[in-house]
Amino acid sequence: MRGDRRESGVPGVAGVFVGRGRELAALRTALAGSRVVTVVGPGGVGKSRSARHLLEQADPGRAFVWVELSRLPDASGLVDAVAAACGLADHTSREPTEALCAWLAHRGPLLVLDSCEHLVPEVRALAAQLLTASPGLSVLATSREPLGVPGEHVVELPPLRSEEALELFLSRAAVAAAWLPRNRPPALLEVARDICRHLQGIPLTLELAAAQLTLHAPQDLAARLRRHVDPLASDTPRDPRRHQSLRTTIGWSHELCEPAERLLWARLSVFAGPFDEADARAVCSDEALPAAGVTAALDALVAKSVVRKAGQEHTVLDTVREYGGMWLGRLGQRDGIRRRHAAHFHHLVRQADQGWLSSDQGSWYQRLRARHRDLCAALDFQLRTEPAQALDMAARVAFFWSCCGRLHEAQTYLQRALNSPRPDGTDIARPRWALGVVLLLRGEHEHAHRIALACQAFAMAPGDGHDDRDRRLDAVYLLGISHLMAGRPLAARIVTDNVLDGLPGTPFDSAARLRCHLARTFALTATGLRHEARAAAEELRAGCVALGEYWTRSYADYQLSLISLIEDRPASAARHARSMLAAKHRLGDSFGTALGLDLLAAAHAADGDPVQAARTSGAGHTLWQSVGHPQRGTPELAPLRAESERRARARLGDDAYEAAYQEGMRGTWT
Repeated sequence: MRGDRRESGVPGVAGVFVGRGRELAALRTALAGSRVVTVVGPGGVGKSRSARHLLEQADPGRAFVWVELSRLPDASGLVDAVAAACGLADHTSREPTEALCAWLAHRGPLLVLDSCEHLVPEVRALAAQLLTASPGLSVLATSREPLGVPGEHVVELPPLRSEEALELFLSRAAVAAAWLPRNRPPALLEVARDICRHLQGIPLTLELAAAQLTLHAPQDLAARLRRHVDPLASDTPRDPRRHQSLRTTIGWSHELCEPAERLLWARLSVFAGPFDEADARAVCSDEALPAAGVTAALDALVAKSVVRKAGQEHTVLDTVREYGGMWLGRLGQRDGIRRRHAAHFHHLVRQADQGWLSSDQGSWYQRLRARHRDLCAALDFQLRTEPAQALDMAARVAFFWSCCGRLHEAQTYLQRALNSPRPDGTDIARPRWALGVVLLLRGEHEHAHRIALACQAFAMAPGDGHDDRDRRLDAVYLLGISHLMAGRPLAARIVTDNVLDGLPGTPFDSAARLRCHLARTFALTATGLRHEARAAAEELRAGCVALGEYWTRSYADYQLSLISLIEDRPASAARHARSMLAAKHRLGDSFGTALGLDLLAAAHAADGDPVQAARTSGAGHTLWQSVGHPQRGTPELAPLRAESERRARARLGDDAYEAAYQEGMRGTWT
C-alpha cells in the first residue's frame, strides 16, 4: 500500500457508461461523509460497474483496494481474499484476521468489497474489525442487501430511467448489429422503448437483449420478450419483481441459444474465476459436447454477451453464472462436471510441478496465480470426495503458494488434507515436507525442524516401496535451512554435504537436488567459506540461466550479492541484487523482494549513495511489513543492514535520512 490504486478482480466495463448522474452524486456525497457505504440493488442493476466508474472516472485521485467476492463459495477464503488484494503476504503464524488488522492499522485506503450478498454476516464482522483497527480506513460495499455495520450509509441503485435505459440499449445494439440504422428512425425507437419497458431498465438485461440483435430483428425480440415465461422462475410472490425480470431476461437469452451453447453455459458455471479456451475444453467437453463444439459455443456465448472476454481470458457475470448453475443441477451433471473441473486443475498443478525445473517455471507461477480461485475450488471438492487426490494436489501446489506468499492457504489445505480420512498406504511424505516448508517460512522453525527430521527418517527407512532419493534430498534441504535459520550453519553444512556426497549427481538432475545444493551454498557462506560459496553460487546461477529457471537463480544471486558486500564490492553486490529483484518480481515473491531491497540498499550505502540507500531501505521496510516480519534472512545479512543504515545516516544526517526513508516507504520516488 504505497498510495497506488491496487485492484483485485475489478470487473470490466463494456462500452460507454450511460446515465447514473444522480446516483453517482449521491454515492460521492455518502463516501465523503461516512466510513461505511453500501450500494444496494437487485442483481444486474450495475452496482459494481457504477462503483468502479465513480472511483476511476469521477474520483481518479482516490486510492482504493478492490476485492471481488462473488466467486467465494463460502466465508473460509474471505480474509485471504482481502489480504491478497491489499498486498499482504503474511509470513507469520498469526491468525489471518489479526495480521490483516495489523497491516491496515496505520493505513487509510478505501476498501471496496464487491458482491457481498452471500457473505453478509461474515463481511459485516470483518468490516467492523477492520474499521476499528484502522481509523483511516473506509469501506465501500456492493450487495443486494445492507451489511448492517454500525454507521453504514446505504445508497440504493435503482434501475435506469427510461431515457437512460434506451440510450444503453441502443449503444449496445449499435455494437452488436452493425446493420441497424445509425440515425435511429422512429420505428426503431418505438420498438426499443417497448423492449426497455419490458426489461424494466436493468442494465444486464438490456445488454443481453442487445446482444441478441446479431441474429434477430428488434421486432422479433420484442415479440419474444412479451410472451416469454422463465422456466426457472419462482412460483412464490416473494421474489422481487425486478429480480423476476432479470431472471426472465436471462432465461429468454438462454432459450435463444443453441442447444450446445446452453449446455456449455451450464457447465461453465463450475469455474470460480477467469478461464481460457483450453480450460473450457478440458472441463466442459465430452461425447455430448466435443472439444470443437466447445470452441464454437464459447465464441457464440461471447457474441451474445453471456460470456465476457478480455484477451485470452473469459469470465461469466455472477447472475448469468447462477442461472447456468441452476440448469447444471437440473441436468443432473453438477457433480460430474465438478469432478472434471477438479481433475483438470489437479492435472494443471502436476504439470506445473513437473515444469518447475525448466524455462516454463515463471509462466507456471503466473498461471497458477491466475487460476487461484479454481485451484481452491478443486481442492475443496477433492477434500469432500477424494481426500487422497486432495493430499497430492495440496502437496504439489503448496511450494508454488509458499514462494508467492500464500502461506496461510497452503498450510490450511495441507493440514485439512493430512487430517482427512484416506485409504491405507496413501503417500504422505510430500505433503508433510511441504507443510514443513510452509511452517519454516512462517517463522515456526522448531516445528519445521521436527518435520524435517521425520521426513529424513521416513526417506531413509527401508522397504517402503518408494524411491527415496529425492525424498532424502528434500528432507535435508528443509533440515539444512532450518539449521541455518536457527543459527547452526555448521550443522547445515554437515547434513547437506553428507547427503550430496552419498548421492552423486549434478545439481540439475532434479528439482530436489537443486534445492539441496542451494541449501549447501547458503551453509558455505554462513561458515565463512566464501570462495567455495561463490563458486557454488556461480555454478548454480549459470545453470539456472541456461535453463531459464528463476527461483533458484534468485537465491544464487542473493548469495553472490551477500558475498560481494562482505568483500566490499558494492557494484557487484548491486548487480546481483537487481537480478534477484527482477526474478522475485516475476514470481510475485514479496519476501524475496524485501530481501533483495535490503541487499540493494546496503550496496548503495557501500557505493557512497546514501539517498538511494535510505529510499531503498524504506521501500524494503514496507514490504517487510507486508509479510508481517521484522527484517529477516540468513543471520549474516543483519550486520550488513545495520552497517548500511549507519553509513547512510552518517553521510546524510538523521533528518535527511528519515525524509528519504519515508519517500521509499510511500513509493513516491522512482
